[in-house]
Amino acid sequence: MNKNFKILSLAAIMAFAGSQSFAQAKKSAWISLFNGKNLKGWHGYNKKGAVKNWEIENGALVCLGAVKGTDTGGDIVTDKQFNNFELTWDWKIDQGSNSGVLYHVVESPKYEASYLTGPEYQIIDDIGWVPDKLEEWQKTGADYAMHIPNALKKIMPVGQWNTSRIVFKNGHVEHWLNGKKILEFTAWDADWKKKKAEGKWKDHPEYGMAKIGHIALQDHGHKAYYKNIKIRQL
Repeated sequence: MNKNFKILSLAAIMAFAGSQSFAQAKKSAWISLFNGKNLKGWHGYNKKGAVKNWEIENGALVCLGAVKGTDTGGDIVTDKQFNNFELTWDWKIDQGSNSGVLYHVVESPKYEASYLTGPEYQIIDDIGWVPDKLEEWQKTGADYAMHIPNALKKIMPVGQWNTSRIVFKNGHVEHWLNGKKILEFTAWDADWKKKKAEGKWKDHPEYGMAKIGHIALQDHGHKAYYKNIKIRQL
């Protein structure tokens, strides 16, 4: 092997490594899902046209709670779909409010609500929820109706901002709240399948099975506030 060939080979290797690094950096870059001004990049779940039950207040995306007495018909979802990701957002709720952030949501006329397909990071007033006593799997930070948060969970008082995060990578899932990892589980493993078969989703075979889908914000008939919504692909 002559000297010039060695130099060319080294240059090629460095160029390849550089392109790989650039591609990785591009893949892991944070993307803002909310511009603080309008609902660009979002639409109503299974709907077309203007969204009327969410609006912008002081740079926050606010659910007006228009679907009183129900949990269907008011969710919004991202135009784009994601598979492996890290999602972070700030949120607050009013007293007695209920909402949630969902992922891997599938749109289809056969589903009346986003939660029938996508797992949910529950957001609710744990203390001021009036209709019924909440089960642990119904409380803030839970993987709704599946997995419950640990003792590290600390929520800000109603009306103050919290920061949450979901990490999903090849079935490994983490829920974070205010800087603490409050929940960790593996989607589709034996424990997950058992919980699904014995709980709320036993009659919903489609629940949690998609490996790619939309991010959704839930309208459960109450006011909820979101901002600084960002995602990066993993």
